[in-house]
Amino acid sequence: MLLKLLLLICALLLTASPSRPIEGNSMTLTCKTQLLPQKLHFQLQFCFFKDDYALEQNCNNSPKFQITAMRRKDSGSYWCEAPISGHKVIRSKRIQIHVQTIPVYNVRLETQPPGGHVMEGEKLVFVCLVTGGTGDITFRWYKGSLGSKLEVKTQHSLTAKFEIPMVKESDADKYYCAADNGYGPSLSGLVSITVRIPVSHPVLTIKAPGAQSVVGDVVELHCEAWRGSPPILYQFYHEDVTLGNSSAPFGGGASFNLSLTTEHFGNYSCEANNGLGAQRSEVVSLNITVPTEDRLELTSAIFEGLIGIPVLTTVTLLFYCWHKRKTGRRSAREPLRNLPSPEPQEFTILNSTTPVRPRPEYENVNVVSGDEVYSLVYSVQQEWQSAAAESLNTQTEDKDPSVIYSGLKNARIIDVDYENDVDYENDVDYENDVDYENDVDYENDV
Repeated sequence: MLLKLLLLICALLLTASPSRPIEGNSMTLTCKTQLLPQKLHFQLQFCFFKDDYALEQNCNNSPKFQITAMRRKDSGSYWCEAPISGHKVIRSKRIQIHVQTIPVYNVRLETQPPGGHVMEGEKLVFVCLVTGGTGDITFRWYKGSLGSKLEVKTQHSLTAKFEIPMVKESDADKYYCAADNGYGPSLSGLVSITVRIPVSHPVLTIKAPGAQSVVGDVVELHCEAWRGSPPILYQFYHEDVTLGNSSAPFGGGASFNLSLTTEHFGNYSCEANNGLGAQRSEVVSLNITVPTEDRLELTSAIFEGLIGIPVLTTVTLLFYCWHKRKTGRRSAREPLRNLPSPEPQEFTILNSTTPVRPRPEYENVNVVSGDEVYSLVYSVQQEWQSAAAESLNTQTEDKDPSVIYSGLKNARIIDVDYENDVDYENDVDYENDVDYENDVDYENDV
């Protein structure tokens, strides 16, 4: 019986597909029998071995065995056998399997979020990828150009991740990764990480030339946020009204100069914004000292603002009318001054034996014509008649009749001269141009 089986089964043949497997790929072993034309009336069991170790615990009736993912360690000597009776087996010849491996290549580092820009406090993920490579790959991540090691992972995959749960300002740097599957590490390029920091609350300071801010001074408004990624745009406000803006392209603070007027007193503030959110400073008050010479102007401006231009105009007109009436009703006792000094001229007074010196005769003084003459004549007559009457009253007790007559005559003569030649109201400034005391001296001339 045994001899009969041996005659039927000449030999077993083991084949591998593919014959040169690549690491990571599958390989199928097939154990074939070479039989005579007669068929066996029983089922053979097949067993597969590698380097004297069984690939399965028990033999089975399938002539095939598959390794799903070949590893480098799977390289070796393979054969198969089939038990036929008791301890009798038929074995195939050994075949050598060499697993082909591929070094990793095209290693690159990516970030999440992409671009390498991340806000402080957010999660940052580094993804190290390889386009190709077989077997287990060891991934490493490094920080800085000198390569401070951060993390190591080994896995049978073409990608691996490393993450920083909460990014800090100190995490801003350059990063790279390396991949190695036994042929030496392959490095990625450098990736720069920028940590964006929102601006902090800015601080506003007001710098004045002196201890006090005075109208006309140029003060400096300086706004600065101690933290925040550049560039930073600063806005300056006076009572929530925008004064202007200034930028700090490389961080730090910015200034705005202001020439002070009386309207610039009040509260000031500033705002910082770098695109990650705006922050407002505390309010700073500015008191302005008004010089003494400017206080009257300031008071007038405030007064006009309170009572209005129409009321101020009315008050001005009333004051002007009152002053005009007061000037027109000047007391006759008020001395007359600043009469013009014409060329002296000889004349005599009747009924008087006392020689007299030349008296002024007013001729051709601001000659006017038309209806204006009456106003001048009337005013001059009233003024001179009152003055002459008072002068006579005060001198009657001490002067003789000839002196009295002379005074009246002089007054009348001068009155006539004015009546004919002078338009007093329109052309003569009575107070400035007529000096009665200096030119008409009754006591000295009569």
